[in-house]
Amino acid sequence: MSRIEYAKDQPAGFLNNIEKVAIVGAGGTIGWHIAEALLSTGKHTVTALTRKDSSNKLPKGALVASIDYNDEETIIAALKDHQFFIITMAPTAPRDTHSKLVQAAAKAGIRYVMPNDYGGDIENTKLGEDIMLGTIAKAHRDEIEKLGMQWITVSCGFWYDYSLAGGEARFGFDFDKRSVTIYDDGNTKNSTSNLANVGRAVAKVLSLKILAEDSSDESLTFSKFLMKSIYIQSFHISQNEMFESVKRVTGTEDTDWTITHESTKQRYEDGLAQVRIGNMAGFSKMLYARTFYPDSNSDHSNKAQNLLLGLPDESLDESTRAGIDMVKELQLRVERMAS
Repeated sequence: MSRIEYAKDQPAGFLNNIEKVAIVGAGGTIGWHIAEALLSTGKHTVTALTRKDSSNKLPKGALVASIDYNDEETIIAALKDHQFFIITMAPTAPRDTHSKLVQAAAKAGIRYVMPNDYGGDIENTKLGEDIMLGTIAKAHRDEIEKLGMQWITVSCGFWYDYSLAGGEARFGFDFDKRSVTIYDDGNTKNSTSNLANVGRAVAKVLSLKILAEDSSDESLTFSKFLMKSIYIQSFHISQNEMFESVKRVTGTEDTDWTITHESTKQRYEDGLAQVRIGNMAGFSKMLYARTFYPDSNSDHSNKAQNLLLGLPDESLDESTRAGIDMVKELQLRVERMAS
C-alpha cells in the first residue's frame, strides 16, 4: 500500500473503503459471526472459501467459492479481486494450511489479511510463549509482512459464551455434573468477549474509510488499525463473578454445586505434561490455567477499544444464558445422532 497519507493524494481509481471480503471458515465458530456481522452492514460482499465437500452452514447472503487446499490455483482464483482476506481455522487444521492461504493471497493481489489469531494481547509475549500460541501467531504475521501485505489481528481474550459452554477444562464449569473448578481463589480477572462482539468489532473496522480524506478529516480510519491488534472485551471478569451469574441464571445456590479449587500453576503444569506426550486433551487445561495466573493473566482491559468502535454494552447474565444454551444444543445434537 502507498504511504501517501490522505485519500485525496491517492492515484485515480483509488477506492477508499473495503467492499470485497473473502473468508476461510465462514461456517465455523468465530468465522460465522464475523461473516454475519459483515453482511449485516450492507457495505460488504463476503465470499466464503470452502472445500467442495463442506457441509457447514453459511450466513445468508455469503457467496461461495470452492477451493482445494492442495491446489493453489483454486485459492488464487477464489481470492482474486478481493481487498481483505480473513482466516479462521480450528487449531487442529494442518500446520501448513495458514501458509498456503497467505502465499496464495499474495499472488492473488490481496492487500490486507486478518490471520488466524483471535485471542489474548499480542504484546504479552511471555503469556503467548507459555500457551504455545503466541509464537505461531507471530510467525503468521511475519509471513504476511514478508509477502508484502499488511495485517490486522484481534485481541479479544477468551470467547465468553463459547468457553463457558466448553466444559471443565475451560472456565471450570461442568453443567451436566453441576460442578465447578475454581482456579486459585477465583478472583483473577480476565478480558473476555462474546463471539458476536468479535464479529461486530471486525465489521466496524472494515466499514471505516481506509484513509482520511485530507488533513481536516479527523475521523477514525481503517488504516489506523493496520499492523496492530483490535482490542475489545465484553467483560472484565473473574471466575467467581461468572459463578454468581451462572447461579442467577440457573436459579441455584452454592449448595447445589460441587465446588473444588485448584492451583493454576499446578493445573498448567499438569496440562503441559499431557501435551508433551501427545495427549492434546491437556491443551485446554494448560491454556486456560495459564491465562488465569494471578500475576500474569490475559487482562487487557486498559487497552479495550469498545467505546472507540461504538460497540454496545452487553448483559452478563444474557451471555451466561447463551453459553448454557450452547450446552443444551450440543446435547440435542448428540441425541439426534444417536437416535
